[in-house]
Amino acid sequence: MADTYKFRIDHHGSLVRPPELLEARRRHASGSLTDAQLRAAEDEAIAAVVRDQRKLSLSVVTDGQFRRSSSADAVLTAVEGFTRTESRWVAGGPLKAVRSLVADDTAAVDALTRQIPAKATLPSAATLAVQTFDPAGPYGSPRELGEAIAAIIRDEIEALIAKGIRYLQLDGWAYTNALGGSTGSAMSLADHIAVDTLAVEIKDKPADVRIGLCPAVVAPESVSQAAAEQLFGSVPVDRWILPYDKHTEAELALLKAVPASKDVCLGIVDPFVAALEDIDAVMRRMDLAFEVRDLEDVAVSPSAGFSDVAGGSAIGVEDQRRKLIHVETVARMCWGNEL
Repeated sequence: MADTYKFRIDHHGSLVRPPELLEARRRHASGSLTDAQLRAAEDEAIAAVVRDQRKLSLSVVTDGQFRRSSSADAVLTAVEGFTRTESRWVAGGPLKAVRSLVADDTAAVDALTRQIPAKATLPSAATLAVQTFDPAGPYGSPRELGEAIAAIIRDEIEALIAKGIRYLQLDGWAYTNALGGSTGSAMSLADHIAVDTLAVEIKDKPADVRIGLCPAVVAPESVSQAAAEQLFGSVPVDRWILPYDKHTEAELALLKAVPASKDVCLGIVDPFVAALEDIDAVMRRMDLAFEVRDLEDVAVSPSAGFSDVAGGSAIGVEDQRRKLIHVETVARMCWGNEL
């Protein structure tokens, strides 16, 4: 299925937080900055990062997740029932969304982008259920918890669509082990699929809305073809966002498992290493992809977010910019200027 709406130069959403924003968060945590002052610092940083993205030829723009410490925080801090223990977040009570997860923030970005689509990123319901299930909590199993999270995420997707957002990504990193044939997860692959399907099955979804799912940012050493085909053929998303920067056979096996009815976004550069990838090697890799997939069914991006945890980026803002330009360069070499 050709990507008619051409979100071709993509990125995962999280970007390197500027030092000024990290300092504002530190001061807010210590009590020396008010909520309003922190919000103003976030607004300023987001406006700047949107301007920076508009200077590039990206197909999408995000707020860099500058209002959150991580992508999971979009749910964890906006849903009553999640609590923070010494080691992790858990679902300690019945879940109820008490405010917008990302819809309001993404709509605000959309107003700044001047016709470049704003993109929203959320954790997958299945991945969040595996991470936060507590046997002592109100849910009898990870799947039951996942279904409760899925209902909240589905409502948020509908809110995003109502606000005019046309592209969103779910991060489902708990699929990595299953794609490698492991059965060690707290939920079976079938349960993962059922939960995330519940989240993304949107009644009367507009034809121009694209939902992507990232099942891994690093491919397993070897791929279970049966598991990959089961996953990619079952969850009703429009795009699969796959790692493709290590040049391994496993990455190519994941790509081959995606049905022809879906498009793919290939993570062609490593967001954790400052050095730019050899362009000839990347293009040879793209040639292999185009032997498997139609040219019009493919997009490119970094293989992960640049800073999935605030302050945890491995490279700086300028290196991030160079990486995004590198992705754009590959896209233009593949598709010309008709992006």
